[in-house]
Amino acid sequence: MSQSLDRQSCRSHSPKRFAAIALCAVVGLLTQASVSFAANGDSEGRPNFVFILADDLGYGDLGCFGRTDIKTPNLDRLASQGVRLTNHYANGAECTPTRAAFLTGRYQQWIGGLECAIGTGNVGRYDDAVRLRETNDLGLPADELTIGQLLQKSGYRTAITGKWHLGYETKFAPHHHGFDRTFYCIGGGMDYFHYLDTVAGYNLFRQGQPIASQGYFTDLATDEAIEFLNDQSTQTPFFLYLPYTCPHSPFQGPDDDQANPLPLDSPLWNQGNAPPETYIAMIEHMDRRIGDILETLDRHGFANDTIVIFASDNGGTKSARNAPLSGHKGSTFEGGIRVPGIIRWPGRIEPNTESDIPCLTFDFTRSIAELSGVKRNDGKSFEGIDIVGQVSSDRKFPGRQLFWRKQRGEKVWKAVREGSLKYVSEAAPNKSSEFLFDLSQDIAEKRDLRVERPLDFERLKSAYDHWESTTRRDRRGRP
Repeated sequence: MSQSLDRQSCRSHSPKRFAAIALCAVVGLLTQASVSFAANGDSEGRPNFVFILADDLGYGDLGCFGRTDIKTPNLDRLASQGVRLTNHYANGAECTPTRAAFLTGRYQQWIGGLECAIGTGNVGRYDDAVRLRETNDLGLPADELTIGQLLQKSGYRTAITGKWHLGYETKFAPHHHGFDRTFYCIGGGMDYFHYLDTVAGYNLFRQGQPIASQGYFTDLATDEAIEFLNDQSTQTPFFLYLPYTCPHSPFQGPDDDQANPLPLDSPLWNQGNAPPETYIAMIEHMDRRIGDILETLDRHGFANDTIVIFASDNGGTKSARNAPLSGHKGSTFEGGIRVPGIIRWPGRIEPNTESDIPCLTFDFTRSIAELSGVKRNDGKSFEGIDIVGQVSSDRKFPGRQLFWRKQRGEKVWKAVREGSLKYVSEAAPNKSSEFLFDLSQDIAEKRDLRVERPLDFERLKSAYDHWESTTRRDRRGRP
C-alpha cells in the first residue's frame, strides 16, 4: 500500500496559502487544502495539472517498471520523485474508451458508441457505433460535461496537444470540450511525419480545422505543450493534457523521415510487429521530450505547484512488453488493461512511493476535480476515487469493484475486479469463455479458479451483469 505523507514537507508560497494549509492540517484534512482555496476563489492556491498519456505502451515498457533494454531516465526519475502505481488500469482495452472516461470522469458506457476505438477514417466498429456513424454522431458529444470544461470555467488555462480520437466531425473537436489551446491528431494513428492514416486521411488539426506543419509528431506535440507552458504565469492555474501517439503504429523513430508518406500497405502499420529497434527509439525519444516538459516546469518555477501524471491509454500490443501479464491490447486480460501509472506532487506525495491500490484512468479525473475544487452541475457524479488524496494520506482504502466492457463487431470482452479476484469473459458467436483469477497469487492469469471457487465466480459475474444493466447505454439512453 502507499506510504503515508510527510506533512512537514508541505511548502507554501504566500501567507494566505500558509494559513489555509495550517488550518487543514489541524483537522487532518491536508488533501482538501486546494479545494478550500478554490471554494474561496483563491486561484493562487490551486495546483496545476499536467496529464501525459502514452499510446499502446505496455505495462513493462519502462525502466521503472522492469524493462532493461529501453532507457527511460526521465520517467524513471518522475517515478522516483513520486508514486509508482503498480495496480493501475486503463478504463478501456483500446484508446477511444479510455479517453472518453478520462474527460468525463465516468464509465464510457454511459455515453454510447465509444466502447471501442473509432475506426480509421471515422468507422463505427459495433452496432451502436455503426448506427451513430450513419448520422455523423460518432464521437464525444459537446453536451457531455468534461473536466476540461469545469477547469476552464473555474479560471484554469487549458490545452490539449497530442491525440484526440474522440470524433472526426468538427462538432466533436476539443475546443468544444473546454480546451483553450488545441493541437491534435484527430484519429487513432498517423504517419509521424506526413500525418496521413491508413486510408490516406489527413489527421493534423487545430480548433477543428486541418493545419499544415513539418516535423516528427512527438516533437510537434511536445513543442506545442512547451509553448503553452511558456505562456503561463504563477497567478493563473493551468491544465495541460498531453496525449502522445507514441508508441502506436506506424513504427517510425525520430530519424525515419522520408520524402514521401509511408505506403498504405507498409508492414510498419502492423501494430503487433514493430521492428524492436524502432519501438525502442520511439519510446526513448518520448521519454527525452517528457524530460523537456519537466525541465520547462522547473525553469518557470511551476514544479512544486504542479501535479504531473503519466499513464498509458490501454495495454501494449504484441510489439510491447507486458510481462509478467498475459494478453494484449483489445482484451480484458491484465495485459490489455493494466498499464504503468505515475504521479508526482512535490511536498505532498513522498518520493519513492509505491502503491498497489487498484485504480482506473478516471480516478485521475476525480483527483483533478477534488484538488481544483470544481463541482459538477449536471446531476451526475464522478465515478472514480481521489487517487492522489489516497496515496498522499493515511486514509484506509475502502475497496471497490472495477469494470470493463469492450465490444468490436460481435465479439465482447468483459471483466470485473474486486480485491485480488477478477472475473473475465470473452464472448463471440462461435466461442465463449469465462474465467476467475486470484491476481495476488496469479498475476499472469494462468490458473482458472471458477470450478474451485464457484461462489466467488457467480458473485463477480452477477456484479458485472448488474453493472452492465445499469450503466451501459446506447446514445438513445437505452440499455
